This record gives sequence, C-alpha cells and structure tokens, in this order.
Amino acid sequence: MYKIQTLNKIAPVWQDILTSDSFTVSDQVENPDAMIVRSADMHSMEAPASLLCVGRAGAGVNNIPVSDYAAKGIVVFNTPGANANAVKELVLAGLLLSGRDVIGGISWVKGQKAEGDAVPKVVEKGKGQFVGPELKGKTLGVIGLGGIGGMVANVAINLGMEVLGYDPYISVDNAWRLSRKIQHVTSEEALLAQADYVTIHVPLTDATRGSMNAETLAAMKDGSVLLNFSRGEIVDDTALLSALESGHIRRYVTDFPNAALLDHPAIIAIPHLGASTPESENNCVDMVARQIRNYLENGEIIHSVNYPDCPLGPVSGNRLTVLHANVANMIGQVTSEVAKENINISSMVNRSKGEWAYTVLDMDDHLSDAGIARIASLEGIYRVRQITR
Repeated sequence: MYKIQTLNKIAPVWQDILTSDSFTVSDQVENPDAMIVRSADMHSMEAPASLLCVGRAGAGVNNIPVSDYAAKGIVVFNTPGANANAVKELVLAGLLLSGRDVIGGISWVKGQKAEGDAVPKVVEKGKGQFVGPELKGKTLGVIGLGGIGGMVANVAINLGMEVLGYDPYISVDNAWRLSRKIQHVTSEEALLAQADYVTIHVPLTDATRGSMNAETLAAMKDGSVLLNFSRGEIVDDTALLSALESGHIRRYVTDFPNAALLDHPAIIAIPHLGASTPESENNCVDMVARQIRNYLENGEIIHSVNYPDCPLGPVSGNRLTVLHANVANMIGQVTSEVAKENINISSMVNRSKGEWAYTVLDMDDHLSDAGIARIASLEGIYRVRQITR
C-alpha cells in the first residue's frame, strides 16, 4: 500500500486512478511515498526519508526545491499542457482588453448613475475616450511555442492576426501543432521589432529571469503591448514602468501583479487566474495522479523537471530502478553488483538529464537486500528501489 500526502486541496478526480486497494491518499498520512502539491511552499519543509516523488498539479515548480530533491533521489513531476487551454483563453482575454479600454470604460459607465435617464446620451458623448484598435491585421509576436504559446499563436491566426513565433527549443510535437501561417523568426530581436503585441510563454529560469529588461523593451515596436502570462519575474518592473511612462510601451497585461504595478493606468493586472478553471484543475490532478501511480508501481518517469523522462511498460518480475549522478562508470558499477548474485539482466534502460541520470534494470531474479545496500552505498547513487510483481 503506497501512501500519498496532499499538501493542498485537490480535485477528487484522483480517486479513479489512485484507487483505495493500492493507495492511501490524505493530508494526514505519515511517512508518505509521494506528495501532491499545488501552491504550498516546500522550500522550508523537511522531506521525509520515505519520500520517492512529488507531483506538482500545475506547470510552475518555484515552490519546490527541485535540485535539492534530485540529490535526495526524489523525482519531481509537473503537468505541462494540462492547464494550457485555460491559460490560452485568459491570454486571449488579455489581448482583447489591451486594445480598447474596456476596463476603464466599464468603470466610467458605473460612475454615471447619477445622470439617470440621460445615461445613454452621456455614454455616447463620452465613449470616445475608450476607443482602441482591432486585433485583426495586427502582428502578434509569441516568444515560446510550447503547449500554451502554440495554442495562443494558432488562435491569433484565427482572429486574423499576423503571427511571428520565436522558440529555439521547440519540440517536434509542438512544431507539428502550429498553423502553417505562423511565421518563424530566428531571433527575439527581429520579433520584438515587428510585433504590435508581444506575449511571453517561457519558463522562469536563471536565463529568463529579468530577460524583458531595458534593452529588450527598447527593441520593441513603438506603441506596442506586452503580455506576460508566464511568470512576473521575467519582466524587469523598473524598466517596464519607464517604458510605459515614455509611451514606448502602450500597455502591459500580466497575470502576476505586485505592488509596483498596481497604480499605473496602462497596466492590466489580473489576479493569477491563468489556470483557475475547474477543467484545468481536473486535468492537472488527473495527470499528476497518473504520473505518481506509474512511478511508484512501475518506475516510469514522464514529465519530470529534475530527472530524465523514461517511458516503461508494466513490471513483470523484478525491476531495479536507480537514480544517480550522470558520471562515467555508474552503470558498470551497478551491473557488477547485480552480477555478484548471478542474476541475468533481461533489459536495461539508461537516461540522463544534465547532472542527473536514471537506470532501470529488468532482472530474471530478485536482488537481495544486501545487493541493494551495496548499490546504495556507491558514490553518486541517490536512490535504489526494487519493484517486484
């Protein structure tokens, strides 16, 4: 029986996946094999020795000490794409709101109640202050063409926009999903110079933190609009406010408000509603429940942010899984320990991701506890687990 601790309230769709005959799921379990988290901050938590994996029901993992967990042999999953449609729809709303001043207009209309029967005439007379351009025929630049960015690009094509896409790391699968009408550009600078609207869809990393700075904002087209539904820290607030004050940037739409952004009239700050739909929550929990089940029962890793993906079939016999440093001779040391017990290895898979690696051995017999202990004691080994069916 595997024990799974929930750190936040999650949708009950997991019940058909993490069934009660094999899993105990609760916010009260002790010594959990896995944890499911949404927004809880895990940086100050002490990970129990029993913890094998963490599933983040969402895409961002800022609240999880990913590298520290990798060094402890804890696999961290996220759910890319599960909330993509929800975020895409909010980006579309942001695009529409950034043209005509719909928000300002609604607020102004509410203030005209005292005009009584004259409200229609007052509205007709005053509406000119809220006019703005249509999206059709304008150019949208999409930085990052993954699950969300690709969907945004496609829907913008359907709105009649010209779309430029920049993503030097785009996967083959994501590339196949793009409309043929999307124009591929080979540099961010070229995209910024041509786009009337720029939307950012990249993860927050050391490379992207503050990447929309004074230099990149200056490279944008005069009077353009910037949308940020990725992470607030990607945009340098000081540089942004300066660009808004000068009029170089006409409007900024973000799903990540902070105190510095709340007073500027050209900023539309949305309260982080990107994935806040019941459909998105269900999709994320469904995906993360399947990831955890498949890892605990079969050793399969799909959509991990710290260890390499490793698709595997069900266990039939004895499977040894080893999380280890990605250095020379690790596989040889592991297989040598198995050979000491005259156990045949029927199949072997090895995958690596940066400094972390994963080796899976399907064996014809059961490795002894002593053999597992010998492997676990090798330098560079982070976790050894034997799964028997």
